Amino acid sequence: MLPPTPDPDGTPFWTHAARGELRIQACTNPPCQELRFPPRPCCPHCHSFDSEWRLMSGRGRIWSYVVPHPPLLPAYAAQAPYNVIVVELAEAPRIRLVGNLVADAGAGTRLDSVDPHRIRIGARVQAVFARIGDVTVPRWVLERP
Repeated sequence: MLPPTPDPDGTPFWTHAARGELRIQACTNPPCQELRFPPRPCCPHCHSFDSEWRLMSGRGRIWSYVVPHPPLLPAYAAQAPYNVIVVELAEAPRIRLVGNLVADAGAGTRLDSVDPHRIRIGARVQAVFARIGDVTVPRWVLERP
């Protein structure tokens, strides 16, 4: 799998993921307090540059998904067909993260470990973390397999 390339604004996201924490950037301007993703220096709501990284539960629901046939990138060919899901976070429905639904939390779990026919819009999921190269990425498992 191809690891993500962290940029300066997103580095804290990856640092927290390496600790097994799903944190989302939040504005700390008192009247605003909006969560935002992807990370950026300025709040898109109030234009404040003040922010913090808030711990999320890691729970969410599948908002959308796709199963690429064939894979879009050669690096993924051996695991095709695999899924790519969009997860709406439980405590922040406007925040949606892209990842993969996997059968378990193991770092070696393949992207094709969940039968695509089992994926349902609205299914509840929980974040798990897997080390890919030098970066730890959030993946997702079904709350009730």
